[in-house]
Amino acid sequence: MSKILKEILSSNQQYVNTFGDKGGLALPPARGFAILTCMDARLDPAKYAGLAEGDAHVIRNAGGRASDDAIRSLVISYKLLGTKEFFVIHHTDCGMEFFTNDVIRGLLASSLETAALTAEGFRDVGKGPGSRAAQFVEFLTIPDQKQAVIDDVERIRKHPLVPASIPIYGYVYDVKSGRLIEVEEATKIGAAS
Repeated sequence: MSKILKEILSSNQQYVNTFGDKGGLALPPARGFAILTCMDARLDPAKYAGLAEGDAHVIRNAGGRASDDAIRSLVISYKLLGTKEFFVIHHTDCGMEFFTNDVIRGLLASSLETAALTAEGFRDVGKGPGSRAAQFVEFLTIPDQKQAVIDDVERIRKHPLVPASIPIYGYVYDVKSGRLIEVEEATKIGAAS
């Protein structure tokens, strides 16, 4: 058993010991909203948005992007579980800003081992073989953080399965201060009608 697995199982046992009445939480989120945000370990939506267990749906992926799967989750969130507002929250210093589709595709083509980030960018340090299967993946990299928030809010807003009555807010979380900074153009595009 790995050290990490032992730590996780030990932490889970401690959590179980203090679980209390959380088994009675309702399936729909109590505060009626969903957050789409990045998987970055520095982001804790429960803390930056003041959430308790059961309050909101939190959908996470690399970059907090409005991918087909993220939109699928948002649609389920409102249609079956009653959320009435969406937040798209990207963040500063996002790893998705440090490479392009071509870079990651090239790295994966030469090796499937973890690459190293150097001052010149990512480079392979592992052995091959790699796989060219990445040529068919859109990695949704972020050349401009503010524009990516605008694009994602617009993509959700224009999606035929998302009702116009749901407001969609766009923010960037500052990893240096913890502050949520509104992307006004995104929130304007996401306004409910």
